[in-house]
Amino acid sequence: MSARRSPLAAAAVAAITVAAMTGCATQAGGSTGFDDPTPTPSTPAPSTPGAPPATSLLTTGHPVTVLDDGDGAELCLGGVAESLPPQCGGPALVGWNWDEHDGAYEEWNGVRWGDFVVTGTYDAGADEFGAREVTPAADDNAPRETEPPASDSSTPCPEPDGGWRVVDESLVSPEAMQAAFERASELDGYGSAWMDQSPNPASERELTDPEVESLLNDPALTIVNVAVTHDLPAAEAALREVWGGMLCVSQVERTEAELVAIQQELHEEAPGGILSTGITGTDLVLEISVVFDDGTLQHELDERYGEGVVRVHSALSPG
Repeated sequence: MSARRSPLAAAAVAAITVAAMTGCATQAGGSTGFDDPTPTPSTPAPSTPGAPPATSLLTTGHPVTVLDDGDGAELCLGGVAESLPPQCGGPALVGWNWDEHDGAYEEWNGVRWGDFVVTGTYDAGADEFGAREVTPAADDNAPRETEPPASDSSTPCPEPDGGWRVVDESLVSPEAMQAAFERASELDGYGSAWMDQSPNPASERELTDPEVESLLNDPALTIVNVAVTHDLPAAEAALREVWGGMLCVSQVERTEAELVAIQQELHEEAPGGILSTGITGTDLVLEISVVFDDGTLQHELDERYGEGVVRVHSALSPG
């Protein structure tokens, strides 16, 4: 039986998980999008590899927003604020002419924007992108890679003898569950926490069913999962003071605080050079997105923090 999360489950997890730091990059140095950070003796900063050759074609690979607020068109490779008009930024698009894309963009209050697949050359030093080929989103029929699987929210603990069950009905309620998550975040060595609603028969039903959300939000049929780096018995004892429902305490390699420190460190070293970051997955991975990485940055961060701790995503890829 697969584990699924209702909107409430996701919200509860989000309440105890560090939110992603997102932004719209306006400058990027080197092939990674990093400016030249100042290294410290104890923690060498990532180097700034050479920019991709001027003749190398790079592509967004999928439709992204091109926006012009009057200062010239920009290729929005990071987050886009869903306002009217939208707000975002990125490399300047050299030679962009809206007249060539009539009918493929919108305009409001002097701002023009549209979604396009853009292929061309990237000048990292100037943070400029020269478009060679542009396809409006409506005309884009290129095959896409299968989306990565959703984060695993299953329970790693083996099923107890007699099956998963409530141990103290007086401590099973939405309030008790919230208290459990709050207590978890205070534990020494806290890594992550999440809900597994697979014991609930409603988890096998389609979420489009209007009754499913209310049926899923049953604390008595939810396994609260908490992962810590050490002393699992002490963590379980502390959680049992506030939560009497199904509970799994498992071990994780690193704490949430350690990943937050790495996240902040990278943002301080490369202000504006990172498009977005976020801590994802029950196994805790720091995902970072940059304008372009040819693998050099990923290698350096693997060497620095260990493989699997930071995962780099390049907004542009060879075209």
